[in-house]
Amino acid sequence: MRIGIDVGGTNTDAALLGGDDRVLATAKSPTTSDITSGVTAAVRALDPPVESVTAVMIGTTHFLNALVEGARLAPVAAVRLGLPATAALPPMTDWPERQRAAVGGHGYLCHGGREFDGRPLSPLDPEELKRAAADIAARGLTSVAVSSVFSPAAEEDERRAAEILRAELAVGTHFSLSHELGRVGLLARENATIINAALRDLAVVIVESLGKALAEVSVTAPFFLSQNDGTLMDVDFARAYPVATFASGPTNSMRGAAFLSGLGDCAVVDVGGTTADVGILSGGFPREAAGESRAAGIRTNFRAPDVLSLGIGGGSLVSPDGETGPRSVGHRLTEEALVFGGTTLTATDLAVAAGLAEVGDRSQVAHLQREFTDQALDRIAGRLAESVDRMRTSAAALPVVAVGGGSVLVPDALPGFADVRRPRHFDVANAVGAAITQVGGEVDRVYQVPEGRRDSVLAGARDEAVERARDAGARPGSVRVVDIEEVPLAYLPGGATRIRVKAVGDLDPARITGASVRRSDRATAHA
Repeated sequence: MRIGIDVGGTNTDAALLGGDDRVLATAKSPTTSDITSGVTAAVRALDPPVESVTAVMIGTTHFLNALVEGARLAPVAAVRLGLPATAALPPMTDWPERQRAAVGGHGYLCHGGREFDGRPLSPLDPEELKRAAADIAARGLTSVAVSSVFSPAAEEDERRAAEILRAELAVGTHFSLSHELGRVGLLARENATIINAALRDLAVVIVESLGKALAEVSVTAPFFLSQNDGTLMDVDFARAYPVATFASGPTNSMRGAAFLSGLGDCAVVDVGGTTADVGILSGGFPREAAGESRAAGIRTNFRAPDVLSLGIGGGSLVSPDGETGPRSVGHRLTEEALVFGGTTLTATDLAVAAGLAEVGDRSQVAHLQREFTDQALDRIAGRLAESVDRMRTSAAALPVVAVGGGSVLVPDALPGFADVRRPRHFDVANAVGAAITQVGGEVDRVYQVPEGRRDSVLAGARDEAVERARDAGARPGSVRVVDIEEVPLAYLPGGATRIRVKAVGDLDPARITGASVRRSDRATAHA
């Protein structure tokens, strides 16, 4: 058996799945301020036979929330290898002031870096790096982010720079290297690396807290965190790469929607207590955002699903004119909504008044006029339909799967989308999605593709992605390639082509040893 847990802004959801992937039990518990006690309450409500649980998969918003709030972030030394180029835009140039101040804004520009084909941009200068290390030590910084021009194609400079810095700095200093985290673009990759470095200390605390929460309910099975792309990472990897969890919430919901509905290609509308996330599934996996994504207003280019978020959820405030959101009562829904004896009109109250949901005390909303309720719900439906229309890429008919506890706000048909489905266990699709999360391996690199050799280069990339998935703990016979992206770089000589291949497979319980899955360096979250 497996337990899937998803920690949202309003509720912590949990699901227990059997070996045949049947949903055996589900539970919801309000997300608590310390979050981990909410996890404990949700698992207790499942009442699982703990001796039969082989793994626990958790999706969490801890790390993204910390970045958004600009809190609990460690000061970071951002070392960039790229001089004499790149000096015009120092590290963290376009960061919001709150986040920049939270990580200290310490940037160091040094020589080094490569061209796309591995040729040196400028020689690495060990003495320059030692001077940077002296200043880093003087400032008491213990988390370092190293970024280099074109390091995804040639990582040697980043590794060598880290060795030089590590020899000069205190034992225990953390290093985040950009070639392990982001894609080709320097600034967005550097940002992702700095964020990761800032979250390393928090990651240790969170992983330990989640482990204690599970121990409190006597669950001793190893646990894993879900990543942005719908694959798993073990606790050791989570400590090293917390940034890889940022978009796990929407990803889990979309994967759960595919599993529960049986649809591999559809639109998913996930309505929670605070927001509604709209995305597109292709082959059972979320369509990934092209190019850059943003986290707390910071440009990054790590893997993330292409999701459009609206400020509409079960806890959204309803104004006197019937406009809903974007403000929400969040996890205080059961205290502040009218149907729970509160004084705030929320979207949940509208759903109860219209007979779409049976929660709380319906008599508390008997005074709402039917015309007002219907108009407000029609506005919500119209905004959701508009969002689905913006996300699709063709005029072909597209089924819509509604999931999440707040999806009672989604009618049986949306304007322009007649096929709306709400599968069984829709309210905990995010937890189900966490429970079925697979193990992945990815290759993303600039290749030289000689004329007539395209097929062999692609085959090599596919084989490498499959092997990385196996090394990450996937059962060999279950691994399949789910995405291939090929972008010729016409402005570069020699047939340069950026090739990205993603492979996934089912977690193999037989390969779980201790508290982690066997994996090779960079296999699970390599980008």
